[in-house]
Amino acid sequence: MPHTDSDEMMAAIGAAIERGRAGDRAGARAELEDLWSKTDDALHRVTIAHFVADLEETVADELMWDERALVVATDLTDERAQQYNKTFQVRAFLPSLHLNLADAHRRLGHSAEAHHHVAAAETELDALPDDDYGRLIHTGLHKIKQALAANSTAPLTP
Repeated sequence: MPHTDSDEMMAAIGAAIERGRAGDRAGARAELEDLWSKTDDALHRVTIAHFVADLEETVADELMWDERALVVATDLTDERAQQYNKTFQVRAFLPSLHLNLADAHRRLGHSAEAHHHVAAAETELDALPDDDYGRLIHTGLHKIKQALAANSTAPLTP
């Protein structure tokens, strides 16, 4: 993520994310939860919740953090997001947040909720950039729709 300002909290969040990617999932989760308690900034909280969800051990806990991310995103403005990265638009975050919710609900067997979040993601697809991120979200949407059609609750494969 390119920076347009110096943001120590985002740097700390990034370091915790890297810790999790390096294999220390529990340590990264604890660090991110601690950072969550230290900020009320919507950009920080959306980022923290989005990544804590990926580090959770249970789908129910993952869902809780995915729900938090979406709720906090309603408080995030483009102006705030663009203080961190000039290209950020909140609408472009929404498909990913909804897909995370759709997938968690799908894995928990909550088909109606999963379909609701797929539909919500689809309404925001036009906000996605035509880049690797946009393609990742489109691919994720396709995989979730296929899994829902197959009534699968199995984790998606990369």
